[in-house]
Amino acid sequence: MATTSENVRSNLPPRASVSAAADQSQPGEQLDTKTVGQVTVANPVMTARKVNVHYGDKHAIKDVSIDIASNAVIAFIGPSGCGKSTFLRCLNRMNDTIDSARVTGHIALEGQDIYDKRQDVVQLRARVGMVFQKPNPFPKSIFENIAYGPRIHGLAANRADLDEIVQTSLQKAGLWEEVKDRLDHPGTSLSGGQQQRLCIARAIAVDPEVILMDEPCSALDPIATARIEDLIDELRQSYSIVIVTHNMQQAARVSQRTAYFHLGDLIEVGATDVIFTNPRHKLTEDYITGRFG
Repeated sequence: MATTSENVRSNLPPRASVSAAADQSQPGEQLDTKTVGQVTVANPVMTARKVNVHYGDKHAIKDVSIDIASNAVIAFIGPSGCGKSTFLRCLNRMNDTIDSARVTGHIALEGQDIYDKRQDVVQLRARVGMVFQKPNPFPKSIFENIAYGPRIHGLAANRADLDEIVQTSLQKAGLWEEVKDRLDHPGTSLSGGQQQRLCIARAIAVDPEVILMDEPCSALDPIATARIEDLIDELRQSYSIVIVTHNMQQAARVSQRTAYFHLGDLIEVGATDVIFTNPRHKLTEDYITGRFG
């Protein structure tokens, strides 16, 4: 990292909880895991308050509160098994597909409780799209991969509308020029990086407000990764993006805010440049400087 661990330690301000209470832990006591930093933002697109997730007897997410800003990228970082992906899946109720999962707390999209019993989960997942770790195009043509969502959600009145949605989505995903002459070819015929951009185009096609990305570049080579990162920077002009990544350099490149998770706790959240150069929590500092994780 550009900042040494010694410099980070010398610049650390006093730790504080969300309520700005001072850390009162004494030597020998368990390290405080109360969240520090900028939990709230102005006019958030999503809010989460005191979210807990249990997988059977395992307490995977513990009282996490955080806002997702409009038209910005927030990166979730932390060691393996810290709860980043688990919390990400709470934001569009993907954990509903796991029988042992139990989610409590409150998560709202544009002020509406997404766990309300009246919530249409299919519609929610159109508004909060998801791009997974490995590209997962449908076993259909490139055209049908994009057209499928708008068709089932009734977003196209006719074939001309559908054609326009497909073209626009592929253009936003930076893929149109590469595939415009072979839209009838299988999506699986594309390279790994192209397949991931196809999946991003598929998410865009149903006009989401938020795009969740769970380590979207972990299966890609450096060139394809750079294309995806450039794309993320372009897409944040129109969408709110939440990305889980183990790559701290990637988090620093693509995000405006960063949240550090540790063993199910949200430890620190704030502006990315602050998190990486002047973290407020000892656990964050240890992870950023490579002493932990």
